[in-house]
Amino acid sequence: MADTSRHILGTYDAAISALQNDLLMMASLCERNLRNSLGCLLNRDEDLCNVTIADDEEIDQLEKQVDKNGIDLLRRFQPVASDLRHVVAAMKLSGNLERIADQAVNIARKARKLNRAPLLTEVSFLEPIYREVTTMLSDVLHAYTEANIDLAIGIPARDKKLDAMNHEITEKLTVQMTKFPDRITEYLDLVFIARHLERAGDHVKNMAEDVVFAIAAEDIRHMGALRPGSAADLLGEKAVEPVPARIEEPPAA
Repeated sequence: MADTSRHILGTYDAAISALQNDLLMMASLCERNLRNSLGCLLNRDEDLCNVTIADDEEIDQLEKQVDKNGIDLLRRFQPVASDLRHVVAAMKLSGNLERIADQAVNIARKARKLNRAPLLTEVSFLEPIYREVTTMLSDVLHAYTEANIDLAIGIPARDKKLDAMNHEITEKLTVQMTKFPDRITEYLDLVFIARHLERAGDHVKNMAEDVVFAIAAEDIRHMGALRPGSAADLLGEKAVEPVPARIEEPPAA
């Protein structure tokens, strides 16, 4: 009689692998689009703006593919425990990646407008918040692929920093508007770009929370000041690797 359990397990592993491969491809494209979106502003490159906007379609299609494969996997194999959490997390991560890509498109569209006007040196105000967002996105993806709870848990605190950076940029640009009222429209576009980057950071934070749940089966959403700062804070003794007991050699006779 054929061993069907091995066949079923192999099919399940292949389905999980296909789901993760689509998600990682989506993540790679999303990272590229986010980089390109501000690159087309900093370099005043209209062609790159157009590429960023056009590439969003592929990310949209991958999100639909991840959802379709995830639902099919749940229906066919009915996974439980960590397997179930990882399938659901992959579907939620893809949704947040798609929204980050949408923010990149919004940035590219505003950059295309700004590039047709005289240069604003205040574009440089956006570089620190852009670097922080892209680093956070890279870190949360590493946390997912490496099952690194500590890296994921640190993301929400960094999102608070993004909020403060966005507020500071808005204040500085508002001052510039009063000095140069003829450029108010362009300054407002920079304010909106900072806001788009801050919103991308919100989605990265959501991803970090989903990664923690997938790995540790712990929900860290809406915890405020009670939010754990490390895997040890979250899991207590469960986070500590057991140390094997030391066996003493018997004394020589």
